[in-house]
Amino acid sequence: MKIHRLLGALAVASALGAAATGVKSGPSGDGLAVRGAGGWETWWRRDAAPARWNGEAPLAARVAWRTGASGIEWGELRLRGASEAWRTRVVLVRFDPRELELSLATAFTRNEGWTVADAASGAVLALDAGQFRHSLPWGWVVSKGREILAPEYAPLAGAVVVDSSGAVRIVAPDNVAAERERGTAREAFQSYPMLLQDGVIPVPLREAGMGVDLAHRDARLALGTLADGRVVVALTRFDALGESLGRVPFGLTTPEMAAVMGGLGCRHALLLDGGISGQLMVRKADGSVRSWPGTRSVPLGLVGRARGER
Repeated sequence: MKIHRLLGALAVASALGAAATGVKSGPSGDGLAVRGAGGWETWWRRDAAPARWNGEAPLAARVAWRTGASGIEWGELRLRGASEAWRTRVVLVRFDPRELELSLATAFTRNEGWTVADAASGAVLALDAGQFRHSLPWGWVVSKGREILAPEYAPLAGAVVVDSSGAVRIVAPDNVAAERERGTAREAFQSYPMLLQDGVIPVPLREAGMGVDLAHRDARLALGTLADGRVVVALTRFDALGESLGRVPFGLTTPEMAAVMGGLGCRHALLLDGGISGQLMVRKADGSVRSWPGTRSVPLGLVGRARGER
């Protein structure tokens, strides 16, 4: 994306977002509405947000799930929020990890960057993984059972762990050290902040002044797990100026992203690296690829293949 085009898009989008905050068909104040057959319906408000999600999935029922390869389901939601989030598309993937072989693409070990376009031809799913610092992933990285980077410890820094059975778990910050000591992770990486712990939204995402900027808006990428073991991936895209400018880094706040994952039925959820890094690829049932690229390469990716594929 050329810089002058991006700057122009940002200016137009900012003006449109500011003007949209007063439109009555959207949510009033700091809330989120979802687009349905009957128009926009507000489903979440900051001033009445639940501290815990009970497993119900009001948003999942709004998704027209499409069948992808190897049991993957994918779909989209259209959301309307305040300011720059007045037009937000959420791209969703839902899958049973028992159907896929998940592995990390550790481009940083070769001093290289990675994008979803680099996923092997047999991949059915690819996304960028956790946060990174300079050219290295932030925190713990385990690949093929071998620890490459040691954990970092911070209040909201959880970990995504794939064990030897293929099951995916999101490990709470306080349990990362014990998980490492157990030594059963086949693949693992850290990210932050935690969005949900057993349905509970962490206090720093509900109360200001506790180390999380609750007002900052950005493109988001998150991974969550359902009570039945399935995994949900959610990527937000700016949706006001056409798909070609979907990578503009406008979108939801961290509390709003926690609400999205809760509304999709997740019990545990972790924010991954969004912004201009956020990217996702899914293989459709007919074998073709649907891709939502980012605007920069990253040091670490997560790739899914059909079990038995090489």
